[in-house]
Amino acid sequence: MSDTAQPTISLSGGCFCGLVRYRIAAPLRSARSCHCSRCRKAFSGAGSAYAEVEPGCFAWESGEDQLTHYATMPGWGLSFCRSCGTTLCGRQDERVHGVTLGSVDGDPGVAIEMHLFVGSKAPWDHIGGNAAQFAGFPPTAE
Repeated sequence: MSDTAQPTISLSGGCFCGLVRYRIAAPLRSARSCHCSRCRKAFSGAGSAYAEVEPGCFAWESGEDQLTHYATMPGWGLSFCRSCGTTLCGRQDERVHGVTLGSVDGDPGVAIEMHLFVGSKAPWDHIGGNAAQFAGFPPTAE
């Protein structure tokens, strides 16, 4: 292997019932958890835990025909297994934008970098760890 060769990355994941499977050929990035009321409903918990996928590096291995999609706003949505209900990914303009960390097999290779919308988190939610917390969206770099 040359000094410039990159190791092959191969992450896999799927739904609770096993009908839907995917593979990712690049490291996940920008892992975060959103605690807004919409994410609490969509993920049936304290919030979402997801990471972005490098464009062109995500592929469905099986069960793509078992997916159902929900548009959360124009151009954005979530995909679920229609059999077991597992939220698998977020979509932007019909492409997979990110995956739910809970659907990844084993270690996803990332940790939550930030918590969003903690200003509206559930009263029973106690966020641990050292990741940055923002009342809404994080500030943008100018």
